[in-house]
Amino acid sequence: MTFSSPLLLLTLLVVPLAIAGWVFLQRRRARYAIAFTNLDVLAGVVATGRPWRRIVPLVLALLALALLCVGVARPQVTVQGNRSQGTVILLVDVSRSMVARDVKPSRLGAARIAIREFLHKIPSQFAVGIISFSSEPNVVSPVTTDRSITEAAVNYLLPEGGTAIGDAIARAVQVGKDSQRSLHARASGRDAPLSILMLSDGAQRTGFLQPEQGAQRARAAGYRVYTIALGTPNGVVNLNFRDFGRSIPVPPDPATLKRISAITGGEFFAAPSAEALKSAYQKVRATVATAPRKAEATVGFVVAGAALLLVSGLLSAFWSSRLP
Repeated sequence: MTFSSPLLLLTLLVVPLAIAGWVFLQRRRARYAIAFTNLDVLAGVVATGRPWRRIVPLVLALLALALLCVGVARPQVTVQGNRSQGTVILLVDVSRSMVARDVKPSRLGAARIAIREFLHKIPSQFAVGIISFSSEPNVVSPVTTDRSITEAAVNYLLPEGGTAIGDAIARAVQVGKDSQRSLHARASGRDAPLSILMLSDGAQRTGFLQPEQGAQRARAAGYRVYTIALGTPNGVVNLNFRDFGRSIPVPPDPATLKRISAITGGEFFAAPSAEALKSAYQKVRATVATAPRKAEATVGFVVAGAALLLVSGLLSAFWSSRLP
């Protein structure tokens, strides 16, 4: 919690002063004695057995006073709000293992569906680019706010060769730097962040850079990489008749993707099904499209203080001893 007027917190000094005043008055009252000739009247006036009834209203009143003093200092709390703009680069694995059908209708088919849904739901002011990667990365959609371009690019996500994860991340970092210089030249760096969302279903098979080296480049640029491991350990790719119909196991590589997200401060998601894949994209969308912001909480403190003062007054009036 922060305060717009922190110097006004000095008003909290009135709380210990009030306590000191109350103690002084109690000692002063003890100096005086009143003679009662009727002991029954005295027993009715003096509260017996419940001394806490004198303390509770005082404690509530002091707490109310403290809340009001904090309120005048204009406290601010951190809440989640919508970002005004940002950039997301989608890295999509299109290696041959993406034709496996352990995720219906296929890994690549489920990826296309989830990406289209992601594009429909992410705020329109966000810029999105798509990079496919197999043996090497390829930009299939430039970073743009024009959804017609990015949605059309999804149709060009077709299965190819190997898996070059490190090179793909490095290419995404370069594309991100270029896009920030052009699209967000006038934007606030804090309100227009760039995130990389990488979907892969296998381990690194080719490429110049190792996955961790690509992740270090993303970290140096200040980009978070969110990773999704698509597929199940039982996934296989069926080869054609020239290979005698053999099936090759193609399990995902969650360990590598976890390291990438950990290095860059992103988050890892396992997607063994189409529904889990959609959920992962939705969670990332919600994360990148929101940001913490300051909200003033003065009204809450004032209302709470006023309510405690009211309760304190009611209890004091109800519990006060009265002469018969």
